Amino acid sequence: MKLISRLAITAVLSTFVMGSLAFAGDKTMITMGGTPVALEGKIPSINSPAPLFKVVDEKFNPVSLSDFKGKTVLISAVPSLDTGVCALQTKRFNKEFANFGADVVMLTVSEDLPFAQKRFCQTENVDKIKVLSDSVWRDFGEKYGLLIKDRGLLARSIFIIDAQGILKYHELVAEVSEHPNYDAALTALVDIAAGQ
Repeated sequence: MKLISRLAITAVLSTFVMGSLAFAGDKTMITMGGTPVALEGKIPSINSPAPLFKVVDEKFNPVSLSDFKGKTVLISAVPSLDTGVCALQTKRFNKEFANFGADVVMLTVSEDLPFAQKRFCQTENVDKIKVLSDSVWRDFGEKYGLLIKDRGLLARSIFIIDAQGILKYHELVAEVSEHPNYDAALTALVDIAAGQ
Protein backbone atom coordinates (compact mmCIF):
# COMPACT_ATOMS: atom_id res chain seq x y z
CA MET A 1 0.00 0.00 0.00
CA LYS A 2 2.79 2.40 0.91
CA LEU A 3 4.53 1.90 -2.47
CA ILE A 4 1.28 2.43 -4.37
CA SER A 5 0.62 5.68 -2.51
CA ARG A 6 4.18 6.85 -3.28
CA LEU A 7 3.58 6.31 -6.99
CA ALA A 8 0.26 8.12 -6.79
CA ILE A 9 1.93 11.08 -5.09
CA THR A 10 4.71 11.04 -7.67
CA ALA A 11 2.19 11.05 -10.52
CA VAL A 12 0.42 14.03 -8.95
CA LEU A 13 3.72 15.90 -8.50
CA SER A 14 4.69 15.25 -12.12
CA THR A 15 1.29 16.44 -13.32
CA PHE A 16 1.53 19.55 -11.15
CA VAL A 17 4.97 20.43 -12.49
CA MET A 18 3.84 19.88 -16.08
CA GLY A 19 0.64 21.82 -15.36
CA SER A 20 2.64 24.93 -14.43
CA LEU A 21 4.28 25.08 -17.86
CA ALA A 22 3.03 27.26 -20.68
CA PHE A 23 2.33 26.18 -24.23
CA ALA A 24 2.54 28.29 -27.39
CA GLY A 25 0.87 26.38 -30.20
CA ASP A 26 2.52 22.97 -30.14
CA LYS A 27 5.65 24.25 -28.34
CA THR A 28 6.33 23.74 -24.65
CA MET A 29 7.50 26.96 -23.01
CA ILE A 30 9.79 27.27 -19.99
CA THR A 31 11.67 30.28 -18.64
CA MET A 32 15.36 31.18 -18.41
CA GLY A 33 15.86 33.89 -15.82
CA GLY A 34 12.17 34.69 -16.13
CA THR A 35 12.30 35.06 -19.94
CA PRO A 36 10.03 32.63 -21.84
CA VAL A 37 11.82 30.24 -24.22
CA ALA A 38 10.39 27.51 -26.45
CA LEU A 39 11.47 23.88 -26.48
CA GLU A 40 11.99 22.00 -29.73
CA GLY A 41 10.45 18.57 -30.19
CA LYS A 42 7.78 16.75 -28.23
CA ILE A 43 8.20 15.41 -24.72
CA PRO A 44 7.34 11.68 -24.66
CA SER A 45 4.25 10.59 -22.74
CA ILE A 46 4.29 8.74 -19.44
CA ASN A 47 3.64 4.98 -19.84
CA SER A 48 4.85 5.03 -23.46
CA PRO A 49 8.03 3.35 -24.74
CA ALA A 50 11.01 5.59 -24.02
CA PRO A 51 12.51 6.86 -27.29
CA LEU A 52 15.90 5.38 -28.09
CA PHE A 53 18.66 7.96 -28.39
CA LYS A 54 22.37 8.18 -29.13
CA VAL A 55 24.84 10.34 -27.18
CA VAL A 56 28.61 10.15 -26.59
CA ASP A 57 30.83 9.44 -23.61
CA GLU A 58 34.05 11.25 -22.63
CA LYS A 59 35.95 9.58 -25.51
CA PHE A 60 33.25 10.34 -28.10
CA ASN A 61 32.16 6.69 -28.09
CA PRO A 62 28.46 6.33 -28.95
CA VAL A 63 26.19 5.38 -26.05
CA SER A 64 22.56 4.40 -26.59
CA LEU A 65 19.63 3.91 -24.27
CA SER A 66 19.56 0.31 -25.54
CA ASP A 67 22.94 -0.22 -23.83
CA PHE A 68 21.03 -0.26 -20.52
CA LYS A 69 18.33 -2.73 -21.55
CA GLY A 70 16.83 -4.57 -18.57
CA LYS A 71 17.82 -1.85 -16.09
CA THR A 72 15.90 1.02 -14.53
CA VAL A 73 17.37 4.24 -15.91
CA LEU A 74 17.22 7.71 -14.36
CA ILE A 75 18.17 10.47 -16.80
CA SER A 76 19.05 13.85 -15.34
CA ALA A 77 19.12 16.41 -18.16
CA VAL A 78 20.90 19.69 -17.41
CA PRO A 79 21.67 22.80 -19.49
CA SER A 80 25.42 22.97 -18.65
CA LEU A 81 27.70 21.52 -16.00
CA ASP A 82 29.41 24.92 -15.87
CA THR A 83 26.47 26.36 -13.91
CA GLY A 84 25.87 26.04 -10.19
CA VAL A 85 22.48 24.32 -10.22
CA CYS A 86 23.54 21.82 -12.89
CA ALA A 87 26.70 20.98 -10.97
CA LEU A 88 24.73 20.48 -7.74
CA GLN A 89 22.11 18.36 -9.50
CA THR A 90 24.79 16.10 -10.99
CA LYS A 91 26.67 15.77 -7.70
CA ARG A 92 23.43 15.00 -5.84
CA PHE A 93 22.60 12.05 -8.11
CA ASN A 94 26.21 10.86 -8.00
CA LYS A 95 25.93 10.77 -4.18
CA GLU A 96 22.50 9.09 -4.20
CA PHE A 97 23.69 6.35 -6.56
CA ALA A 98 25.19 4.45 -3.61
CA ASN A 99 21.63 3.79 -2.36
CA PHE A 100 20.75 1.69 -5.41
CA GLY A 101 21.81 -1.69 -6.75
CA ALA A 102 23.31 -2.83 -10.03
CA ASP A 103 19.86 -2.89 -11.64
CA VAL A 104 19.73 0.94 -11.62
CA VAL A 105 21.66 3.27 -13.93
CA MET A 106 21.88 7.04 -13.51
CA LEU A 107 22.82 9.28 -16.42
CA THR A 108 23.45 13.00 -16.65
CA VAL A 109 23.02 14.36 -20.17
CA SER A 110 23.97 17.86 -21.30
CA GLU A 111 25.07 19.65 -24.46
CA ASP A 112 28.53 20.24 -22.95
CA LEU A 113 31.42 18.85 -24.97
CA PRO A 114 32.84 15.57 -23.65
CA PHE A 115 36.13 17.31 -22.77
CA ALA A 116 34.33 19.73 -20.47
CA GLN A 117 32.27 16.94 -18.93
CA LYS A 118 35.40 14.88 -18.22
CA ARG A 119 37.11 17.86 -16.59
CA PHE A 120 34.02 18.52 -14.44
CA CYS A 121 33.78 14.89 -13.32
CA GLN A 122 37.46 14.79 -12.36
CA THR A 123 37.31 18.10 -10.47
CA GLU A 124 34.05 17.29 -8.65
CA ASN A 125 34.71 13.55 -8.08
CA VAL A 126 31.65 12.51 -10.06
CA ASP A 127 32.50 8.85 -10.62
CA LYS A 128 29.37 6.78 -9.95
CA ILE A 129 26.93 8.01 -12.60
CA LYS A 130 27.52 8.24 -16.34
CA VAL A 131 27.88 11.79 -17.68
CA LEU A 132 27.09 11.89 -21.40
CA SER A 133 27.11 14.51 -24.12
CA ASP A 134 24.30 15.26 -26.58
CA SER A 135 26.52 17.76 -28.42
CA VAL A 136 27.29 15.61 -31.47
CA TRP A 137 23.85 14.69 -32.83
CA ARG A 138 21.45 16.40 -30.37
CA ASP A 139 19.50 13.18 -30.68
CA PHE A 140 18.45 13.02 -27.02
CA GLY A 141 17.32 16.65 -26.92
CA GLU A 142 15.22 16.28 -30.06
CA LYS A 143 13.62 12.96 -29.15
CA TYR A 144 12.83 14.06 -25.59
CA GLY A 145 11.61 17.56 -26.52
CA LEU A 146 14.21 19.36 -24.42
CA LEU A 147 16.24 21.47 -26.85
CA ILE A 148 15.91 25.14 -25.94
CA LYS A 149 15.27 26.98 -29.19
CA ASP A 150 18.18 29.17 -30.36
CA ARG A 151 20.25 28.38 -27.22
CA GLY A 152 21.82 24.99 -27.92
CA LEU A 153 21.02 23.82 -24.39
CA LEU A 154 18.78 21.20 -22.79
CA ALA A 155 15.94 22.12 -20.45
CA ARG A 156 16.36 20.87 -16.88
CA SER A 157 14.44 17.62 -16.59
CA ILE A 158 14.36 14.17 -15.04
CA PHE A 159 13.10 10.99 -16.71
CA ILE A 160 12.85 7.52 -15.22
CA ILE A 161 12.53 4.51 -17.52
CA ASP A 162 11.68 1.08 -16.15
CA ALA A 163 13.48 -2.18 -16.95
CA GLN A 164 11.00 -2.86 -19.78
CA GLY A 165 11.90 0.44 -21.49
CA ILE A 166 8.70 2.28 -20.52
CA LEU A 167 8.84 5.91 -19.42
CA LYS A 168 7.36 5.97 -15.91
CA TYR A 169 8.30 9.36 -14.49
CA HIS A 170 9.06 12.80 -15.82
CA GLU A 171 9.66 16.23 -14.37
CA LEU A 172 10.33 19.24 -16.57
CA VAL A 173 11.47 22.18 -14.43
CA ALA A 174 9.54 25.29 -15.49
CA GLU A 175 12.40 27.72 -14.70
CA VAL A 176 15.84 26.58 -15.84
CA SER A 177 17.64 28.10 -12.84
CA GLU A 178 15.58 26.11 -10.30
CA HIS A 179 16.29 22.63 -8.93
CA PRO A 180 14.16 19.61 -9.76
CA ASN A 181 12.22 17.82 -7.02
CA TYR A 182 14.95 15.39 -5.96
CA ASP A 183 12.87 13.69 -3.28
CA ALA A 184 10.01 12.94 -5.68
CA ALA A 185 12.39 11.59 -8.31
CA LEU A 186 14.29 9.39 -5.86
CA THR A 187 11.08 8.05 -4.32
CA ALA A 188 9.78 7.23 -7.79
CA LEU A 189 13.08 5.56 -8.68
CA VAL A 190 12.85 3.28 -5.63
CA ASP A 191 9.29 2.30 -6.54
CA ILE A 192 9.94 1.82 -10.26
CA ALA A 193 13.10 -0.22 -9.65
CA ALA A 194 11.09 -2.44 -7.30
CA GLY A 195 8.57 -3.03 -10.08
CA GLN A 196 5.74 -1.11 -8.45
